[in-house]
Amino acid sequence: MKWLAVSALIVATGAAVTTPAWSGPEAIPGVANPARAKQNWMLSCQGCHRADATGTPQTTPTMAGFVAKFLHVPGGREYLVQVPGVATAALSDADLAEVVNWSLVRFDAANVPADFKPYTAAEVARLRLKPLRTEAMTIRAGMVARFAPEPKQQK
Repeated sequence: MKWLAVSALIVATGAAVTTPAWSGPEAIPGVANPARAKQNWMLSCQGCHRADATGTPQTTPTMAGFVAKFLHVPGGREYLVQVPGVATAALSDADLAEVVNWSLVRFDAANVPADFKPYTAAEVARLRLKPLRTEAMTIRAGMVARFAPEPKQQK
């Protein structure tokens, strides 16, 4: 009965029901349960980074179309787990690895390297022992400066 009500609401509002391209058991390396990863994102990350990962310019950097670029610079892989909100998240190492892997593909699939190796619980456990604190923004700025330049748009 509940499903009929939901279906009627979807039809009435014209909303489309689609399966995201990144869903499925093998779609995201290192993500055994995409629904759990999304839930952990919602509970642990979305409050600051927003549902669409655009962040807030004054306080929380954007991840959308940007976060996987860190995987292309020295120290970037480590940085993504050592930033304060990640390193101190109230998630197990395995759940944190899963949500980081999920967020890279969900919010910046175009920049995930072809040879990307998913974060593991063991790697996350090691990295989060050394969380960044006040130096996080300075380190981030240095890495962003080393990102490959964006291609110029043809006019």
